[in-house]
Amino acid sequence: MSNIRITKQFSFETGHALYGYDGKCRNVHGHSYKLSVTVIGKPITDSENVKFGMVIDFGDLKKIVKSEIVDKFDHATVFNKNTPHVELAEELKNRGHHIILVDYQPTSENMVIDFSEKIKKHLPSHISLHSLKLQETESSFAEWFASDN
Repeated sequence: MSNIRITKQFSFETGHALYGYDGKCRNVHGHSYKLSVTVIGKPITDSENVKFGMVIDFGDLKKIVKSEIVDKFDHATVFNKNTPHVELAEELKNRGHHIILVDYQPTSENMVIDFSEKIKKHLPSHISLHSLKLQETESSFAEWFASDN
């Protein structure tokens, strides 16, 4: 049986700031992110299996990505916990804002690496994460490919 790639797309709104950056993105701002998740595997050949003919049920993939990425990052603000932004993060958190502190600069590049690790942990053993595409704006995105890593 052939390997097939399955892709599901997700959208979420997230704010961030890039500490030490020399452009406008050093300021707190947000993006309407679009995340495309592509997995690869062989379709199920057991005709008795309710998922017969599927690599993975789109609903099952949605549950993984929603719980690990979308539900956590949607309408949150992400800061690098190793910068003075941690003080701003605490102030916002004390005012009821949803804050995520990460141990990396929250660029699209680093976020897509983080997302790949979070998703891979929850995929069934017969399915592999093939690629991720995290679109920050209409014309800017970062991609992660398993074959590159």
